[in-house]
Amino acid sequence: MSRIGQRPIEIPAGVEVRVEGGQAIAKGPKGELCVTIPDGIAASLDGGLMMVTRADDDRRQRSLHGLVRTLIANAVEGVAKGYEKQLVITGVGFRASVSGQTLNMLVGFSSPVLYTAPDGIILAVNDPGTMITVSGPDKQQVGESAARIRGFRPAEPYKGKGVQYKGERVRRKVGKTVA
Repeated sequence: MSRIGQRPIEIPAGVEVRVEGGQAIAKGPKGELCVTIPDGIAASLDGGLMMVTRADDDRRQRSLHGLVRTLIANAVEGVAKGYEKQLVITGVGFRASVSGQTLNMLVGFSSPVLYTAPDGIILAVNDPGTMITVSGPDKQQVGESAARIRGFRPAEPYKGKGVQYKGERVRRKVGKTVA
């Protein structure tokens, strides 16, 4: 039996969850998210708790049981609190600015790098332009947007210049030596 799938999902105050037509829909202060529930998996609401169950011990249903429970729990937490990832830009002259949904980064290329965030994702840059905050209710979209931004110029191992996650440790290499 799936240990994760058996755990109930607590619904916080201010969040409304309903199951209809093979989808779990969570609505809260940060927005609304839908999670598709596959065949053989059922979700039921009991007061302030939600339980995810499976019809039988088929291999496919066992593999989806914990996944669906986690996706619904992430949607509930996302519409209640939201998710956030922070990126740090390191390098002389490297900086970023945001206007609307477009991020403008100067990261050592001949022209600026432009990234347009998808709907529901909020981009913010601190005052000197060296820290980017990506936030939103959908955990997958926040992570994917942060990874795409980091992918434009990942931190290199010799000087550490580039874009990295806050708290990420860049393994440094020793450069050439003159004999």
